[in-house]
Amino acid sequence: MPIGFFISLFGYLLGSVPTGLLLTKLFSKVDPRKTGSRNIGATNIFRTAGKSLGIVTLIGDLLKGAIPVILAIQWGESDLWIAISGLTPFLGHIFPIFLGFKGGKGVATALGFYLVTSPISVFIEFLIFAGVVWKWRYISLGSIVCATTIPILIAYFRSDSQAYFIISVIMAALILYRHQSNISRLLQGLENRWKA
Repeated sequence: MPIGFFISLFGYLLGSVPTGLLLTKLFSKVDPRKTGSRNIGATNIFRTAGKSLGIVTLIGDLLKGAIPVILAIQWGESDLWIAISGLTPFLGHIFPIFLGFKGGKGVATALGFYLVTSPISVFIEFLIFAGVVWKWRYISLGSIVCATTIPILIAYFRSDSQAYFIISVIMAALILYRHQSNISRLLQGLENRWKA
């Protein structure tokens, strides 16, 4: 059985570790599942438990997506297994086995995959994200715009890998799916604006 299979399995289990929830249990009295947007991701941790925990959550969720991909690359796995090693922690974060398959939205974990496989795409998306949030003050809108545009950048900058493009489309679709409530609030003008 390919090493990539075991790395991918490890990736899912790693992705299932609820970084934000663990941090708030250790260093705060806030339960992110019961306050704010009730999401365990970095944005809600930032808003409800403080900037420091929010930033550490972001880094932790990003590493969950990056570590399995780095391992797959170091083991010399094919693009397909590298892509799958990026998808499984993303799926683990969204559908964590340790939380009854009810997790976060996957943006930071997907970012970990993209940072390793296409840093130039991440840099461009950072500029897009910053521009959207600066203009409209919605983190969710920035995430949605970036999720829908990064497959285009992957197709351009990583045209050598069809697997990366396919995985980016799957990630984009799932991120949009997990942002349904945000999209609804944006359309109704009820979404919370970012306050730095």
